[in-house]
Amino acid sequence: MTHQPLDTGADLRKLVERLYPLCRSITGDGVRATLEILGEHIPLDVHEVPTGTQVLDWTVPQEWNIRDAYVKDASGRRVIDFQESNLHVVGYSVPVSEKMSLEELRGHLHTLPDRPAWVPYRTSYYSPTWGFCLAQDTLDALPDGEYEVRIDSTLDDGHLTYAEHVVPGEVTDEVLVSCHICHPSLANDNLAGVAVAAALAQRLAVEKPHYTYRFLFMPGTIGAITWLARNPERAGKIKAGVVLACAGDPGSLTYKRSRRGDAEIDKVLEFVLTEKPHTLLDFSPYGYDERQFCSPGYNLGVGSLTRTPYAGYPQYHTSADDLDFVSTEAMEDTLATLREAFSVLDRNRSYVNQSPYGEPQLGKRGLYDSLGGRSDAKEAQMAMLWVLNLSDGEHSLLDVTKRSGLPFDSVVAAAHALQGAGLLKE
Repeated sequence: MTHQPLDTGADLRKLVERLYPLCRSITGDGVRATLEILGEHIPLDVHEVPTGTQVLDWTVPQEWNIRDAYVKDASGRRVIDFQESNLHVVGYSVPVSEKMSLEELRGHLHTLPDRPAWVPYRTSYYSPTWGFCLAQDTLDALPDGEYEVRIDSTLDDGHLTYAEHVVPGEVTDEVLVSCHICHPSLANDNLAGVAVAAALAQRLAVEKPHYTYRFLFMPGTIGAITWLARNPERAGKIKAGVVLACAGDPGSLTYKRSRRGDAEIDKVLEFVLTEKPHTLLDFSPYGYDERQFCSPGYNLGVGSLTRTPYAGYPQYHTSADDLDFVSTEAMEDTLATLREAFSVLDRNRSYVNQSPYGEPQLGKRGLYDSLGGRSDAKEAQMAMLWVLNLSDGEHSLLDVTKRSGLPFDSVVAAAHALQGAGLLKE
């Protein structure tokens, strides 16, 4: 199968637009349809985990699917219509077919009084109930009277669906990129991240990385818990990771550190973000799936990259998180930042100086001669001296870069030259 490239920001935009109308939840056909579209761009290994499967302290829930839902007034007009927006129905609503007064109906209606034109996003995954979401302006305009209420949904034993994509590396140590795919029509909070992740996977495959990169596309919380429960041995191979979300809004980038606080990915993102407006946050056990990967039993070096963070923008979990809220430029910037971060991570090594007693003679090994005529000869010489001095097995090349103030690329080049001359051992 030939996979469609995601070469430009316009390609990312088109993918988000295709995925946007689908009604996703933590299970169901909307998730499968999302993965089917994503599979047009990168090969996916799709997993189906049956209802009732024990996953750590949780159990895979029943599968939810919905075909239609509405509230009709006395004239038969749909005053709330699922076909108009899938946000109009509370996620995981049980089936209902009743007639009731507006007063009875109000207990099942959700609005945002402070944002009267927006429709909220609400779910009820683990307690059987039903409800509708609508604009406060719409609710205010509803007259008293009898209403027909219909939710054509099913909640049956089925499966939880998630997918993996692996970019093989030179080593089996893995870097994780995780995205949640359980939200319906919310463009920034999950779809922009999904598109950026798919584009990143395509680029890494061409670059033939050092580490193996594993991309996870799965429902939030229960998906990560399921993956961890099913992959205990693989979790031990995770060297670093990023949970990616909210990748297309106009805010500057935000990185939330891992639970460790000083994991290699934390240092890499802090370094890469230095040159642009950004925010660094310490870990907290609230947010996206970094809290699962950083739970104390795993304590993986996994952080979270967003633009505006979880619940940090007014449009979050509302109908205003639409296609107009996501910009091509923001998605391209998020993608470029991740590519730079993984380029640093992929080349960051620790070495041991093989001639640590005094400064080794570089000239007799031809290392100074190789610099002759180079415009950056002084910088390259200093990079060699810094790498030699800090290569004690405890400092990485990124540490050398920060300590010396030299460019990371120059430090990497110096390390390669010194290793080739037999002065460094990884």
